[in-house]
Amino acid sequence: MNIDFHTHVKVAKISRFMPDYFEDMLKEAKAAGLTAICMTEHFNTFQTMDTYDYLEANYPYVNEYYDVNGLKVFAGMEVDVKEVGHILIVAERGEIVNMRKRLSEYERKPDFIPFKALMDLADEYNTLRVGGHPLRTSTPLTHHDPEQLKRLDAFDLNGRDLYAQGQHPYIEELEAFAAQLDMPIVGGSDTHQYLQYGSVYNESSRECETINDLKDMIKSGDYRVHVSPELNLKVKSASLVKKLIKTSLDDRGVASLYEKVALKHTPLKAFS
Repeated sequence: MNIDFHTHVKVAKISRFMPDYFEDMLKEAKAAGLTAICMTEHFNTFQTMDTYDYLEANYPYVNEYYDVNGLKVFAGMEVDVKEVGHILIVAERGEIVNMRKRLSEYERKPDFIPFKALMDLADEYNTLRVGGHPLRTSTPLTHHDPEQLKRLDAFDLNGRDLYAQGQHPYIEELEAFAAQLDMPIVGGSDTHQYLQYGSVYNESSRECETINDLKDMIKSGDYRVHVSPELNLKVKSASLVKKLIKTSLDDRGVASLYEKVALKHTPLKAFS
């Protein structure tokens, strides 16, 4: 299994869910050699439930993942915490939706949920928890209580940060930080545009089908994080394309490139 633990399927928080863009993303994830992704869209993105409505209407849910033409898509979200930082939560689809509903009062800064409260909420469900980009200058996790950080399952070796901060110094610093807490590290591309897929991913001899499978894989260390030799090109190219698409967003949050299909899409009732 080749899995990316940190992915997005919208170009920006303000953009509408666009089925064509979504389908392109997942098709290119497979083309980049991935066999599974954790879909960790921002919990407070615009029309947050549309993605899950579309998946529910168009693809089978097997064990605890969506089967999108052979690509395993695990449900998740990226949550801002009050003290600053982003936490990736992955769970069974119904539990993710239920958690998202319970986070509705914490959608805007400065009202984000406190880190401990998020961990307490996650304890009520069967969740995989990854500390997103823990050394990012704007949203670090280094200032948090170590005992709370240990409630995570892993830290994120983030593709965007590897590009921005330099691979070797960043990896060394992250490894030292994780070692202090005896925490594993998993790779996440943090892609919002498909050219970034494959920049960082995890290879395992296991074929995970449930959240517990993913947690056991990480705990056992039965995986290897791959950093592409083309990471800088992938991330830079994706960033430029993402910037171009974002500049084409109109006042409805629709990118002209995908407008025809997006406007035809009628959101379905969010499942419970």
